[in-house]
Amino acid sequence: MIIVFLRDIINDHKSFGKQIFVLAKTELKRTYQGAAIGPLWAVVKPAFQLFVYYFAFEIGLKAAKGIKVLLHGEYVKFDRFPFMLVGLVPWFFIQESIVKGAKDIRSHRQYVTKINFPVSTIMTFSSLSRLYVHFFLSGIMFIYIAFTQGVSWYNLQYFFYMPLMYLFFLFLSWSTAPMCAFSPDLENAIVSIMAGMFWLTGVIYNSYDLPNESLNFIMLFNPINFFVNGYKNAFLYNRMFFEYKTELVIFLAEFLIVFILGVYNYNRLRKRIPDVL
Repeated sequence: MIIVFLRDIINDHKSFGKQIFVLAKTELKRTYQGAAIGPLWAVVKPAFQLFVYYFAFEIGLKAAKGIKVLLHGEYVKFDRFPFMLVGLVPWFFIQESIVKGAKDIRSHRQYVTKINFPVSTIMTFSSLSRLYVHFFLSGIMFIYIAFTQGVSWYNLQYFFYMPLMYLFFLFLSWSTAPMCAFSPDLENAIVSIMAGMFWLTGVIYNSYDLPNESLNFIMLFNPINFFVNGYKNAFLYNRMFFEYKTELVIFLAEFLIVFILGVYNYNRLRKRIPDVL
């Protein structure tokens, strides 16, 4: 049954392939319609946040301790700002993908109620518009890391983690967006959870080195940590994605579960969505 449902979703995307990329660009323009600089606001806000962190930790708190990470049997110290920068860039995309991804169907109800448009592609072009912003911030990150940490072939792992991150949270939105169309309470719950999730991930600290071993293991089940740590593997730790096998296996299992649930929930609810909206 899952295979049949997935085939329908793939056929929808084949039929509207060109429109998806056009709508992704339109989505950026629509979000900031009427603003003087338009879609640039999508990158101004996170870029300003990065500047604030830079000013705070590189200038204001110059004496602040760095972050120590155990790599290949010995501790390596990283300055706090580049450590945070590499964690924040994927975090910005993940936060937007979870919060706004849950609202995608409600915020684009005109495609559901007035136009004969495949609902599954709504989540795709919305997520793609967020990916454009992520590319820009990734460029800022890469330039800074290149000048401060140097360039390494480990950086190529970005092209492993980035597409995987896009797909994981796209599949997640296949579940959350249809369910939030039926229940605004779920949407509010997701917003509330994400408000505190920042502190439960290794964006600003090393999630591999918590004082409790059980807690270290539990943190491996947070998929957000997988991508935050993955970007750090690529740009700071110089470590391959398969070196921490336990984390990789747990994530791949979660990826498969999210994918199956996304296909199932979307197809279970899609025919009833127009009536609810």
